[in-house]
Amino acid sequence: MTDSDTRVYDLVGIGIGPFNLSLAALADGAPDLRTLFLDAKPAFSWHPGLLMEGTTLQVPFLADLVTMVDPTSPWSYLNYLRHHDRMFPFFFSERFHIPRREYDAYCRWVSDGLPSCQFDAHVDELGWDEKDDVFVVGHRAADGTLTRVRARQVVLGVGTNPVVPEPLRPLLTEGAQAGRVLHSADYRTHRARLATCDDVTVIGAGQSGAEVALDLLRHQDGDGAGGPYVRWLARTNAFAPMEYSKIGLEHFTPDYIRYFRALPEERREQLVREQWQLYKGVSEETLAELHDELYERTIGGAEPRAALHPGVAVVKAEVHDDRYVLTCRHAQQDALFEIRTSAIVSATGYAASRPAFLDGEDGLGALVDWDEKGRYRIDGDYRVSLDPRISGRLYVQNAELHTHGIGAPDLTLGAWRAATILNAVAGRSVLRVPRRAAWTTFGVPMPSNSQLAHSQLALSEEKKHR
Repeated sequence: MTDSDTRVYDLVGIGIGPFNLSLAALADGAPDLRTLFLDAKPAFSWHPGLLMEGTTLQVPFLADLVTMVDPTSPWSYLNYLRHHDRMFPFFFSERFHIPRREYDAYCRWVSDGLPSCQFDAHVDELGWDEKDDVFVVGHRAADGTLTRVRARQVVLGVGTNPVVPEPLRPLLTEGAQAGRVLHSADYRTHRARLATCDDVTVIGAGQSGAEVALDLLRHQDGDGAGGPYVRWLARTNAFAPMEYSKIGLEHFTPDYIRYFRALPEERREQLVREQWQLYKGVSEETLAELHDELYERTIGGAEPRAALHPGVAVVKAEVHDDRYVLTCRHAQQDALFEIRTSAIVSATGYAASRPAFLDGEDGLGALVDWDEKGRYRIDGDYRVSLDPRISGRLYVQNAELHTHGIGAPDLTLGAWRAATILNAVAGRSVLRVPRRAAWTTFGVPMPSNSQLAHSQLALSEEKKHR
């Protein structure tokens, strides 16, 4: 069955994660804009596989969906607390970083309250109607009904997909071993089973890897006899804390994005690799908790049932006698060694991917101006470069690491980026965005007025004496 929505929307968002939800919440304050946001899930959910008790957001609560650009919005985290009678408990808890589970609940509250958000809507078509100069977005309901809507502008917020090292990929499909080799995105689903394994290896030096390793450690009995042996591997040379100094955090500002965008492509890619500790490190609190757990388990001379191995890459993975055998290389010693384990959790991050609907029949993919590596070309307003024949605008969120830098996946910049897109969509300043947000000068400094005046005076004096 096919249905058609005859309205033309100013903006249709595909995907309702935190970033497109931020855009939907901010657009709610612009009633003259007709917007619609679609997502295949039955309701909002944010990394459900990692919503363990005790885990916290890595950015302060002010980096909610709206506050950084519109603290008066009814969709702020503080207003969520007020509506749920949690303002006093939150105040007394003196939290700056909130529980991940509550951030998920907050976002669900916002999505439930916004009439522009529609779930159970799986987008499988995105094309361009040359006759009417509009995008056509086809989405399918759970019962198979296909609905096509039209939009002058579209924003892709389809999120990122889990990344698993190549040697582990064949193991993910082993039917007999289902639930014993997985990405950390599915950790909570298989958490109970993993806790009964005798040996679990966690791969990945970031926050997710640390949280999984810590959670597994906490499943060990007090005397250390029960629960899994926990092994934590990482390619990085150390299990390093995330850069969280006040000046260091200025890399997550519009100022740095403008600087980064002006750099040559090769230099941008080099910087992203070098800056891993700014966005892929572990919070100091989590590292301290891991250390405390290990200290507790070695009281009285007991041997820790855990091992931490930095500077190690998995180069081969096989199954032998119901165990996994990992061949690893220690980078600094350039030496190979083997690990035998009963389960593997790959906490190896996420990456942007090209949604399938772009390459469907009459899809928009053929009209996108892809770069040499098959990535979007994205301007300062997060607009994707398209065939000049298309008058509509296509925007993306969290697919611009290569053009905008390490702030792309960070929630701190979510509201600012959404406001930037909203202003571009509306063709006017719906929300004011700051001209300057950092004390740091990224790049060559511009001369001040006093320096210019001094230089002009010196030049004038030089001319007099010629």
